[in-house]
Amino acid sequence: MHLATARFELFLPHPHSLKEKRAVVKPIIEGIRRRYQAAVAEVDHQDKWQRAAIGVAVVSASQHHADEVMDAIERFVWSVPEVEVVGIEDVET
Repeated sequence: MHLATARFELFLPHPHSLKEKRAVVKPIIEGIRRRYQAAVAEVDHQDKWQRAAIGVAVVSASQHHADEVMDAIERFVWSVPEVEVVGIEDVET
């Protein structure tokens, strides 16, 4: 069993409320779950309008496949026009 994990720090320039923030963050989280079958959650900054931290974990039979899936997830997050990625931390396992 092999694991790849990452934490994405995001800046959301447009939301002016937590409700607007959820409208941006929820599709990202659901998109990662649906497309990549990865475990994902908002892990920090839940009380801030313009910040979000998303944690992602991928489990696979091979490390190569887990890394490929995590790379695809990273490209997906970078492609979301409503957010700016301010940092990505590969969490060592």
